Amino acid sequence: MEKSWQDIALALAGIVQCALQVEELAKTGYLKTEQFETAVNSLLNLNPSTTEEVFGCAAALDNGLETLEVLLQNHRNPNHADTLRYILGMIHLQNRLTKRHDILQIISNRLEKTEQQVQHFGATHDNVVGNIADIYTDTISKFPYRIQVTGEYSYLQQNRVASQIRALLLAGIRSATLWRQVGGSRWHLVFYRSKLIETVKVLRAF
Repeated sequence: MEKSWQDIALALAGIVQCALQVEELAKTGYLKTEQFETAVNSLLNLNPSTTEEVFGCAAALDNGLETLEVLLQNHRNPNHADTLRYILGMIHLQNRLTKRHDILQIISNRLEKTEQQVQHFGATHDNVVGNIADIYTDTISKFPYRIQVTGEYSYLQQNRVASQIRALLLAGIRSATLWRQVGGSRWHLVFYRSKLIETVKVLRAF
């Protein structure tokens, strides 16, 4: 089957957009509601028919697509050093997660229960976000490798911010899983950057 570069680019943009939100939240305490809702919903859409459906639409990932294009053109851009670190960290954790079917099952079961909760409270309600953060704490946080989030201490100490960051990291890992599922590989970031940049430009033009 022919590889879908659009699916690969969308999944990558999903990872990038989560990383951007983690950085912004840790440094400013601020979160863009629509982008955060896109991230949470991507976690709870457990049986999508298309890659785009995971995120609602390509336009919902515009910020991620824009930054992905910048990173593909120059991954050493100092303005996105922390973003890139989070991206690589989420990809690394996703790779570790694929070897732990027991943890994957726990995450899946608990996300199904959270999906039911969303119907009552909405995707970005504190109770929902708190539950997703607990899933991350009880599973991914147990791995020896941990993503070190840097930012303002006063924000990182807030329970709300900490929960939102964990939810975003889990959503980013979900996007990394999707990236692998649609044929994504780290080799693409080295040898097929031009193709990915071209695809991102097409997606952003819609």
